[in-house]
Amino acid sequence: MLSLLSSFGRDRNAAAALEFALVASLMLGGSLGAVEFSYLFFQWNSASKAVQLGARLAAVSDPVSSDLKTLTGLEGGAAPGDPMPYFERICDGKTASCSNGTYDAQAMDTLIYGREGTGCGDNQAGSFPGMCDIFPQISAENVIVKYIHTGLGFAGRPGGPVPTVVVELQGLTFEFVLVDKLFGFTAIELPPFLTTITGEDLSIAAN
Repeated sequence: MLSLLSSFGRDRNAAAALEFALVASLMLGGSLGAVEFSYLFFQWNSASKAVQLGARLAAVSDPVSSDLKTLTGLEGGAAPGDPMPYFERICDGKTASCSNGTYDAQAMDTLIYGREGTGCGDNQAGSFPGMCDIFPQISAENVIVKYIHTGLGFAGRPGGPVPTVVVELQGLTFEFVLVDKLFGFTAIELPPFLTTITGEDLSIAAN
């Protein structure tokens, strides 16, 4: 009888230990998951803010498609004051090229690193930060800048064309750190982020 009771007691202890292990694992996993997904949400917001900053910089900085600095609209035979002929430039940092234009790597670096920076986080106080100062994962290969004619401005305008500027971030990923080993989560690719803004003088010298 004593042997049976002792065996029963040991079984109950084992069951309690197993229950505790299961509950503790669930609580730990839930806590780690909450931390991980909170960080994912933070990075999502940071990427959104970074692309907004990039669009604002693009509107008041030298264009990544450098030919826009000299585009007057008169090249095709339009007279001064005529509607600006249609144009579109799509500049991809991954391929370092612009459709129908000339890619300016320095202008792209201005959007990424800021007006006075050459790397992430090295802008001085009071300067113009870049996208990677907000979201360090950003590099040129993640950035697409579009300059699209939308009817503003006119041929021969002294300040040049007034395009709509679209800055897009793509190819950004989020790496799970805490729950990748527990639950087998793999890195996920974030969706594209983009912001549209009306271009201004498209020149650093004008600001």
